Amino acid sequence: MTEKIGKYEIIRPLGKGATAVVYLARDPALNRQVAIKLIRFGEDSAAMSRRLRKIFQTEDSIGRRLEHPNIVKVYDAVVEKDQAYLVMEYVDGGALDRFCAINRLLPMHRVIGIIFKCCLALDHAFRQGVVHRDIKPANIMIDANENPKITDFGLGLYLHKDMGKDSTFVMGVGSPAYMSPEQVKNYPLNHKTDLYSLGVLLFQLLTGRLPYRANNAATLVYKIVNMDAPSVCALNPNLPPGLDPIIRKALEKDLYNRYRSGAEFAKDLSAVRYQMLEEDETERDLARFETLRKLPFFAEFEDIELWEVLRISRWQRMAEKVVLIREGESHRKFGVIIDGFVEVSSNGRMICRLGASEVVGEMAFLHPSDSRRHATVVTLEPTEFLEINSAALELGSDELQDRFKNVLLVQVLARLREANRALTSLSGQTAVQGSLSASGLGLNPPLELL
Repeated sequence: MTEKIGKYEIIRPLGKGATAVVYLARDPALNRQVAIKLIRFGEDSAAMSRRLRKIFQTEDSIGRRLEHPNIVKVYDAVVEKDQAYLVMEYVDGGALDRFCAINRLLPMHRVIGIIFKCCLALDHAFRQGVVHRDIKPANIMIDANENPKITDFGLGLYLHKDMGKDSTFVMGVGSPAYMSPEQVKNYPLNHKTDLYSLGVLLFQLLTGRLPYRANNAATLVYKIVNMDAPSVCALNPNLPPGLDPIIRKALEKDLYNRYRSGAEFAKDLSAVRYQMLEEDETERDLARFETLRKLPFFAEFEDIELWEVLRISRWQRMAEKVVLIREGESHRKFGVIIDGFVEVSSNGRMICRLGASEVVGEMAFLHPSDSRRHATVVTLEPTEFLEINSAALELGSDELQDRFKNVLLVQVLARLREANRALTSLSGQTAVQGSLSASGLGLNPPLELL
């Protein structure tokens, strides 16, 4: 016998949250698939049951008013003694959260397209008097045609009601990492809180990280309220510079300076979208990842670290006799030769020639205060070069920063030893021969400097 919820035939579970289970079901009357959110009211907590009923009623009443192609439709709602269920449009796809990891980012033009449509959906919701209050990747579904659909308006605030009497106004709701400054401070909310959360999501989809990261909730809240988010273009130098002011405006702490509407946010995004090539870079990124994986320089890097390297770097194809680094300049650019050869020189005299998997420019990056260049690096033939953005690296994960510092230190020590051997071959003087070792005299062994 087919299991049912009301008249709807259960096909299989789709997911489980803290308060509800979502099922894929069939509506026999219309012969269509639907998603059913089932909430059971626990007998052990009357207060929680009342709260669940209010959240359920909110989602039902709000969902029925919202008619937009990028908002999940609500078809039916039933409240019973021990349970309630909501019948919604079934979105044949997954949530947006699967594209937030650094190794699974979507191409830029697809990210902008998704957020653009979400802006218009939130603009529609606001014109109906609705604020979502919990915009996050898990609450945005992506259908088979790559259209976003915002779901889970259970925490929604209906602004047309008297907020002093509105039982759906639950302070502190939402997901902390995506909350606006006014939300974490428990201030009254309007539609601009959703635009802030959408700005956080845009930042994450473009960089693979959140604008504010912390080890505990108190530090996270402090950063959201008091600190500016880093530049997305610093974190990902492949992004068009027009994105920086858009995200800064979306993440404005001052409500007067933040976007006034989803439509205004969408308008700015549409201008930047035309600067992008509408191509899927997934295959290109996979090929580049495999290329880096084969280079000895990156042998100790974890896969997730390699993906982060790709996001914070610029892959360049250089012609012959192009200057990568010029003596006397002051900057901290460094990088790894992917293919080809370069010559390193100082004062017009050649020092060495380097090929694939060799790093150049690391000394200025490692030095704590001196970024002045003491050598020139020029390509000897067409060369592929991975330029690491040092500013982005300093904003990257602690694991990646530690990995680079360790690998670069090993490279520097190896080159110093090579330099020692070269100097030895040029010296005609015989070294002094000692008769006793320091350890034989009871002294501490000498430090090996190189």
